[in-house]
Amino acid sequence: MAESWCKSAAGLGSDLHLELTGPGGVRASLTRALREAIRGGRLVPGTRLPPYRTLAVDLGVARNTVAEAYAELVAEGWLTARRGAGTRVAQGAVPPPPATTRRPTRPPLAARPTFDLMPGAPDASAFPRAAWLTSSRRALAGAPSSAFGVNDARGRAELRGMLAEYLARARGVRADPEHIVICAGFAHGVRLLAEVLAGVGAGDSDPDGNTGAGAGPGRAARGEGAAGPAAAWGRVAAVGPDVLTGGAGAGTAAGGGPTLAVESYGLDFHRTILHRAGLRTVPLPVDENGAQVAELARTDARAVLLTPAHQYPTGGPLHPERRTAVLDWARAGNRLVIEDDYDGEFRYDRQPVGALQGLDPDRVAYVGSVSKSLSPAVRIGWLVLPDALVDAVLTAKGEREMWVGIPDQLVLADLLASGAYDRHVRRMRQRYRRRRDQLVTQLAAHAPHLTVSGIAAGLHAVLDLPPDTERSIIQAAAWQGLALDGLASYRHPRAPMPPRDGLVVGYGTPPDHTFAGALDALCRALPSAG
Repeated sequence: MAESWCKSAAGLGSDLHLELTGPGGVRASLTRALREAIRGGRLVPGTRLPPYRTLAVDLGVARNTVAEAYAELVAEGWLTARRGAGTRVAQGAVPPPPATTRRPTRPPLAARPTFDLMPGAPDASAFPRAAWLTSSRRALAGAPSSAFGVNDARGRAELRGMLAEYLARARGVRADPEHIVICAGFAHGVRLLAEVLAGVGAGDSDPDGNTGAGAGPGRAARGEGAAGPAAAWGRVAAVGPDVLTGGAGAGTAAGGGPTLAVESYGLDFHRTILHRAGLRTVPLPVDENGAQVAELARTDARAVLLTPAHQYPTGGPLHPERRTAVLDWARAGNRLVIEDDYDGEFRYDRQPVGALQGLDPDRVAYVGSVSKSLSPAVRIGWLVLPDALVDAVLTAKGEREMWVGIPDQLVLADLLASGAYDRHVRRMRQRYRRRRDQLVTQLAAHAPHLTVSGIAAGLHAVLDLPPDTERSIIQAAAWQGLALDGLASYRHPRAPMPPRDGLVVGYGTPPDHTFAGALDALCRALPSAG
């Protein structure tokens, strides 16, 4: 008997793997295997072993063989046996490691700041635990058994249906569930779009030996051709696929990949995602009216990534004339607009501006997530796609490797259906508005020479600074125990506009009980007037 699994849940509560090998009979092998399991730490002191009758049945050996092995290990001090308490691993069975054995030391963790005003995250203490638990019970109890098997690559129909309804009502998005693809947050969604735009895999072999970006079991099962994902977008208009496939040199920079325009200020890791997909980014200037989209005509970009409702991080909404202009640009050249609607639900001075996608669903790919409204720990986002891009994005998504967990999708669908999600967003909108008002009021009292720019929206505000002061103020904040970020870290390396000094203050990040202390620390770090 070379190897056996001992399945004795009644005694151990888990499986015990024993290898009955080596010289001697079965008893000697069993004694040696148990001794090694104890010595190696797999059976820790106090672990209860199964009754010898149970173990004998599991191993297919005689009961006396197990009883004698137990008795030998008790005599050696490895085990203890008491009536009514069973047989257990002795407390002193494992000898201490030799004095010469030294475990590598772990470097000390960096000291955590006392206060946190870093942008990009909601108040984690406000996560709706009770509502999530209620929806979890209801959603899992009512889910069909098929939900826990292989599912639609687009995501659960329950969630896509509720998202179509919610986004239409709250954000003015025009979509049906068939055009929604669930992804693991914004970064995952934009990576999928970047791969489609770059035509990743076109003409190459995949691990299964297929050729072309359209190859692979998922695409074949949907009855799609193998023209590649970029060609799919070319079907949107009669202009043809040249722009997105790089035909005739369109949209492709000399010596580089296809070009995608981005805002001069934005998250650097988003640019990294685009570059890794093979795209070249060209920055557009930004001002109080958002991105200067008229500059698109000077580029060879085939697509543009924008934050129209609330430019991140500078804070301006895209002006209505610019909204119209960017859509005209997209229509004129068979191009794509990628809309990052990261905090569109949080506007405090008026009703939120509707999504750009609502003006032209065939030219705008809309990307959203729950990272600001619920938590970045809930890895759920969504793409609302033009019809011609759905199959291409599903191909890029692949065969189950990057799918979002089904239970979380079911829970979010229930939160939306029950109204709990709306109630949470309204509650957080009021909380964040109070915090922004408190921030502006305290800055006006302690630093009236500095201004807060951008609209009253989102989870952050920009505090404009005098030239060449940003770095020193962030360092001063660190001395106050305050984590803070500046505009410099968001600037595109090739931005066509002069650098701007400012602080990006994440008033949504800290819990309520530390917010006042964080504002005090911020004011102490700011320079005085004059």
